[in-house]
Amino acid sequence: MSTQPLKYRRILLKLSGEALMGHEDYGIDPKVIQAMAKDIVEAQRAGAQIGLVIGGGNIFRGAGLAEAGMDRVTGDHMGMLATVINALAMADALEKEGGFARVMSAIKINEVCEDYIRRRAIRHMEKGRIALFAAGTGNPFFTTDSAAGLRASEIGADLLLKATKVDGIYDSDPKKNPNAKRFEHLSYDEVIARNLQVMDTAAFALCRDNKVPVRIYDMMQPGALMRILRGESLGTLVDAG
Repeated sequence: MSTQPLKYRRILLKLSGEALMGHEDYGIDPKVIQAMAKDIVEAQRAGAQIGLVIGGGNIFRGAGLAEAGMDRVTGDHMGMLATVINALAMADALEKEGGFARVMSAIKINEVCEDYIRRRAIRHMEKGRIALFAAGTGNPFFTTDSAAGLRASEIGADLLLKATKVDGIYDSDPKKNPNAKRFEHLSYDEVIARNLQVMDTAAFALCRDNKVPVRIYDMMQPGALMRILRGESLGTLVDAG
């Protein structure tokens, strides 16, 4: 393993719930979550302090349920519970890889995980534990992208990493347009003005206001997480420009 020092020491990693499905139609693919856990534990052992936010779209999406007629607040609360399920699954996978993990929820669910307390979260990371932030912000109408921006700002992250199935931000959908152009670097304001919906506007605004750079990258690329932590320019970087 390379002994090259890390450029980023404290990070917030955002994973979508859909990413956990792999090639399944629903739920969690054990092979996918274990592969992710292996990369995350490798990064933690290399010296990174890691906070993790996982979405719940592989189980429930509050906005989608609302469109189908369910009360939006009820749907969002169901979505928050879905993120707790995913965080517990990821914590188990991390510990199977020899890591140490703590699930912290923005809503009270003390029988299965801790309450989110900022200082305790930072202490966990300083002690080499991977902190998994579940239940979004704890409020309806806010996505887990917004939760990632909020937690990254609260813990003083050097970088927010959004792991996706594409290798950065494009000017159009690369699956539909073979000539889509990938951006190497954008400013927060450019992303917001262009309405490049790789993350919520609220998430980018939070990161802009708190000077947290964001990198969008392909989580399926082997070794990508460690390469980014050591300073390689994978995917798309969004910062003040």
